[in-house]
Amino acid sequence: MHCPFCRHADSRVVDSRASDDGTSIRRRRQCMRDACAKRFTTVETASLSVTKRSGASEPFSRDKVLTGVRKACQGRPVSEDDLALLAQRVEESVRASGAAEIEAHEVGMAVLAPLRELDEVAYLRFASVYRAFEDLQAFEAEIALLRAEQQLAAPYENNP
Repeated sequence: MHCPFCRHADSRVVDSRASDDGTSIRRRRQCMRDACAKRFTTVETASLSVTKRSGASEPFSRDKVLTGVRKACQGRPVSEDDLALLAQRVEESVRASGAAEIEAHEVGMAVLAPLRELDEVAYLRFASVYRAFEDLQAFEAEIALLRAEQQLAAPYENNP
């Protein structure tokens, strides 16, 4: 790391702290050149790129996840806090894969499980795009699956 004051190539880390959301590390550094010895701060983040269908690559954006999910949740009783938490879960899930690059479709698929827990109608809206429902039967099959899972869960919800 070059000192921003004297451009000396050597510095030492004085203090390191993780950011509040855990996505970056703030490091306090000191120049090792005796004549300078000034302190400065760096922020380190792990980069994650998303490859789009067109082949273009761009940095992962939690805001883009929020925008897509917000559209699916339009008119539904879902708060902005719920959406922010969902976007955070999606980012954590995608980063947990360990890959530096991920397909845009995989980001969309990572949204499905937390969105399903949040709101089933919004889930169906979102899934109809990302699972590419081609006809009414595919949509009905997904609704039937949701109903079957609700019926299986119902006896457990009634018994403490």
